[in-house]
Amino acid sequence: MSKLKQLETFCAVATRGGLTAAAKAEGVAPAIIGRRLDTLEERLGVKLLVRTTRRVSLTHEGTAFLEDCQRLLADLANAEASVSAGGIQASGHLSLTAPAGFGRRHVAPLVPRFRELHPDVTISLNLSDRVVDLAAEGFDCAVRVGEMPDSSLVSVRLADNRRLCVATPTYLRQHGTPLHPNELARFDCLTLSSDASQTRGWAFSVPQGDAVEVVHLKPGGPLSCSDGEVLFDWCRSGYGIAWRSTWEVQAEVASGALVPVLEEYAAPPNGIYAVFVQRKHLALRVRLWVDFLKQQYGQAAFWGSHG
Repeated sequence: MSKLKQLETFCAVATRGGLTAAAKAEGVAPAIIGRRLDTLEERLGVKLLVRTTRRVSLTHEGTAFLEDCQRLLADLANAEASVSAGGIQASGHLSLTAPAGFGRRHVAPLVPRFRELHPDVTISLNLSDRVVDLAAEGFDCAVRVGEMPDSSLVSVRLADNRRLCVATPTYLRQHGTPLHPNELARFDCLTLSSDASQTRGWAFSVPQGDAVEVVHLKPGGPLSCSDGEVLFDWCRSGYGIAWRSTWEVQAEVASGALVPVLEEYAAPPNGIYAVFVQRKHLALRVRLWVDFLKQQYGQAAFWGSHG
């Protein structure tokens, strides 16, 4: 049995939610799928899936391995497409979506540049903080920020995304500086009033005995808004402390207009991803767009020039 087949089977079971669904899609018996998974786990020496009669769920190791496998399989498909394309120019329509704030700053400026490289491609960009159903709404690719939920979508990590607590120097002079996340309750925190991606609150790495754990707090304050750009404006105006992404605040931090606080408690970064529907033959224009984003976001100078 090839290692590639084992990886494909693992991804199919993880994304389809069970052995039976994966077996049906491939047209084989569930027992065959089960044997492939057993062989893979035995070879790796780690449990990837917890299997019951009704469902399967990923272990911690399985979650991390799934992302790597999806990326490897996508890279393999891209390599084969490059050969089979034989230098054919990308064409057709590319339908893209991204979060509003991030999209305005770090996706929209790249769209015309990408089309200059591929003039036979037409492009539409949808900016929305709603989690778009790519398959149902006909989008080729999404840029998403944050942790990726388990799904049948393929995600390619483009860059790290870090979050910082920031405030103006004037606000900190007037109100003091929090030295521990628990002290945020005494400060004016600028929070999102409704945002599915932050239902767990602000994340911090806090020592717990001999270990460090990520804890989530939901600080309050006199001002809240459903739009992150408004919170950013309020923060720059000195109305309180905000928990924002570095891609949004790094220019102000570099200039001294905003000051990071609680940096020693910053949670580990999550990711910025390109997400697309898993297809056997990924359109060349989609593959080239994802490669273009990876190349742009991989340059430190890009983030400095798009603050």
